[in-house]
Amino acid sequence: MPIDELFAVYPLAFVCTALLLGLIVGSFLNVLVWRLPKMLERDWRQQAQDVLGLPGETPLPTYNLMLPHSECPHCAHRIRAWENIPLLSYLCLRGRCSACAAPISKRYPLTELSCGLLSAFIAWQVGFGWPACLLIFLTWGLLAMSLIDTEHQLLPDVLVLPLLWLGLIVNSFGLFVPLHDAMWGAVAGYMALWSVFWLFKLLTGKDGIGHGDFKLLALLGAWGGWQILPLTILLSSLVGAIIGVILLRVREQKTSTPIPFGPYLAIAGWIALLWGGQITDFYWQFVGLK
Repeated sequence: MPIDELFAVYPLAFVCTALLLGLIVGSFLNVLVWRLPKMLERDWRQQAQDVLGLPGETPLPTYNLMLPHSECPHCAHRIRAWENIPLLSYLCLRGRCSACAAPISKRYPLTELSCGLLSAFIAWQVGFGWPACLLIFLTWGLLAMSLIDTEHQLLPDVLVLPLLWLGLIVNSFGLFVPLHDAMWGAVAGYMALWSVFWLFKLLTGKDGIGHGDFKLLALLGAWGGWQILPLTILLSSLVGAIIGVILLRVREQKTSTPIPFGPYLAIAGWIALLWGGQITDFYWQFVGLK
């Protein structure tokens, strides 16, 4: 039986496949989130040296998503294949390095689990087909960007822009929304936060939002059309304000401490893509206008 017919006849098989694939991809996202910012920093430093005409540093060893091999940050023990199985290795090792017994960050299994569960949920919610596969791929990208922005306050163009273009390409076939809605979604998404950025800067003289957030909202607009933008902005602003205040109180930080907005945009946009129409209809019915 062809795999597409198998998944159509047995939806649970598609859900389980998405779960396993999500766990594997989650393991890769751990590497991506850790290494990509370092790779970008090395590249920016090299570009600055070239522009300023400064003497180059001693050639640095190869550092990319493949090399060097993963190792324990405490004792430099090289991670073997059996120690890198998503979730299972963490459980078998009881959350500690097999060489030095140093604790392994809980972020690694949590990222793998989140990626797996989100992938399985979309497979269950949408059903087998191109929309589900593409939404799962988008979810992986949004998860990676959210983690990077949380740790480094950075939304890398190398992740955001390809997904933005992919959204426009996908909707050129009308898979989620018509192409003109996707195009204006990208334009309106970028311009909305760009306008807020400059208005805040003119009033306060400070940067209130990062440029990466413009592109992320444009990405979401390219996938879901301009129609999801109001709900995305509303949800992300509301959740961001609430969580931001809580974090500032818990960590006893000043209100001037920058808080990444990308994760809230990603979560709100993901929700709007899946349930934007239902949420909007419920709101209009609630206020009695539908």
